[in-house]
Amino acid sequence: MNAIQAWWERLPRDTRDSFFLLGVITAVMAPHAGHLPWWSTALTAIVLGWRAQLAWRQRPLPSRWWLVAIVALYASLTWLTYRTLVGREAGITLLVMLMALKTLELRARRDAFVVFFLGFFLVLTQFLYSQSLLTAIGALLSLWGLLAAVVLAQMPTGVPSIAIAARRAASTTALGLPVMVLLFVLFPRIAPLWGVPTEAIGRTGLSNQLEFGAMNEIANDDSIALRLRFLDGSAAPPPDQRYFRGPVLSRFDGKTWRVPDPRVSQSWLRGLDDLALSGPALRYELTLEPLRIPVLPLLEMSPGGPGTDLPLPDLTLTRGPELQWLSPRPITERLRLETSAHMSWQAGLRLNRIQQQSNLELPAGGNPRTLAWARELAGQPRFADLAPGPRAEALAAALLAHVRNNEFIYTLSPGRYGEESPHVIDEFWLDRRLGFCEHFASAFVVLMRGMGVPARIVTGFQGWDPEAQDGYLVVRNANAHAWAEYWVDGRGWVRSDPTAAVAPNRVTQGQALQPSPGVFGQLNPTLWRALRNGWETVNNRWQQLVLNYSRQNQFDLLKKLGFERPEWAALGQALAGVILALAIASAAWIRWSSRPHDAWSRQRARILALLARAGVTLPAHASPAAWARTLRHQHGQKAEPAAQWLERLERSRYAADAPAPAWREFHQAARMLRP
Repeated sequence: MNAIQAWWERLPRDTRDSFFLLGVITAVMAPHAGHLPWWSTALTAIVLGWRAQLAWRQRPLPSRWWLVAIVALYASLTWLTYRTLVGREAGITLLVMLMALKTLELRARRDAFVVFFLGFFLVLTQFLYSQSLLTAIGALLSLWGLLAAVVLAQMPTGVPSIAIAARRAASTTALGLPVMVLLFVLFPRIAPLWGVPTEAIGRTGLSNQLEFGAMNEIANDDSIALRLRFLDGSAAPPPDQRYFRGPVLSRFDGKTWRVPDPRVSQSWLRGLDDLALSGPALRYELTLEPLRIPVLPLLEMSPGGPGTDLPLPDLTLTRGPELQWLSPRPITERLRLETSAHMSWQAGLRLNRIQQQSNLELPAGGNPRTLAWARELAGQPRFADLAPGPRAEALAAALLAHVRNNEFIYTLSPGRYGEESPHVIDEFWLDRRLGFCEHFASAFVVLMRGMGVPARIVTGFQGWDPEAQDGYLVVRNANAHAWAEYWVDGRGWVRSDPTAAVAPNRVTQGQALQPSPGVFGQLNPTLWRALRNGWETVNNRWQQLVLNYSRQNQFDLLKKLGFERPEWAALGQALAGVILALAIASAAWIRWSSRPHDAWSRQRARILALLARAGVTLPAHASPAAWARTLRHQHGQKAEPAAQWLERLERSRYAADAPAPAWREFHQAARMLRP
């Protein structure tokens, strides 16, 4: 360690400062490496490495023609990647390029300040991808490093200590933190400005379509999708009732399921998928991570028929015809709400022929072997004399029994379907029999439709972690699930989960799909889970207290401050009052800091003030002995007592055994100087 420190101190000032600045720039750019194209990260690393080599060898910086060529290359690759030079992704890519290239023309202090300001802006752009606690800590450390580089650039020539610059930057950051907190608490949350920085849109297991194999990678995502806790003494439902309803899919092209045609769904079917709830309501609070789809998954079954609005801060959701909650735009911010759910419900009792037909459609010529198998099953004598309602239930039970009693395997690695034949349901149901929830749900719906029973797929989440974190139940992206609904005359839509027939633990016990734990997780799974749960608990506190601090929280704070009617005007008054108080405090601080605070400086100030009242003005920078000579020269014998007192004061200041003169003697001597 001492050898490294000695080597560092032997480096020239410019080389040390350049290395430190390049290290800070690398730390600022590192969080963007996962968002930028690979070529951008590679070119940026090459440019920074080139600059470090020039600093090490103390070589001159390259000519501007090199910079122009690199800019042209960067801009061309950006255009080829994004087909634009504007927008978030392309803009940040170009910003990283500008910051890296600016290090190749650090010829003056002005160029260094351009790099600093680009760095501050690049730190801010990190929050366009993530607002997690880890991102905030990283941004704060990057800010500290940039401020230290600014302080270092202002320090005099020689070999200044980077530690001193870091301490000064830390003190400056600490002074700014209270102002930052006050602005965070009182700055108005005005949509859509406050919702622009969004969490990186994670894979939630939900989309507006479902394709064989598409959920394999998603199911292995162990990150948190939502948190909930039950309120007012409501008990959690049993594991087999923990379904969060998301997109409903009814259009099938032979391989992919999609949402119903909006024109048909909204104009012909609105209001007909009626809902009847029974039993007690379970009240719960839900915090949802950002989605990439305009659907809000809520615990089945939340109240509200088709067309009902669910108002949230800056967003209003509408209940769709298939009883899912629809947003006018993709949900790209974290949502927090309180709502309720009923475990007993009926929907779609009055399904008309148009609705029935739309949920019976199958692609012409698709999956012929499976449909032939379905017709053979439906034609068995045991179903012949049943009424339509009981017949549909009996056919569904027969399909579940077939899955349960045959060699179907629930696996996350079923392999790809449809490579050799477009008839993916044939391949799954009759040949390979390997799959997970989407395969079983898709086959079930196709078979039910093939037997003349309206059916559709519902996607969402099922189950949550067995242990709560910080009072919240955790639903992970690994809980992503797909199940089926079929229509029964006299009962309406009935949920059927064929996954429960082949993997009961997945549904009846609410066990999520388990991702690969990694090397550390394999060595010590218990410690790994404890560390993961601890971090997620801390991150949840950050989300609840900071990221979920909303306009309503601001108004509640105004009530506590004494405002009877909290509104925007009251918030502006509180913010103006805080700014005024900060201005007064700053002025008082400047006034106080301009005055001397050590004993010797205060005594000198009192001497000059006393002489000034006697009509004598002396230079403040001179020593007491110099003041004594000036007094003798200007006032002669009359100033002798004051001059002698000042000389004794000088000796007491610098001599080891000289006593300090009495202050009252100088008062008397100063009065003798008055005209």
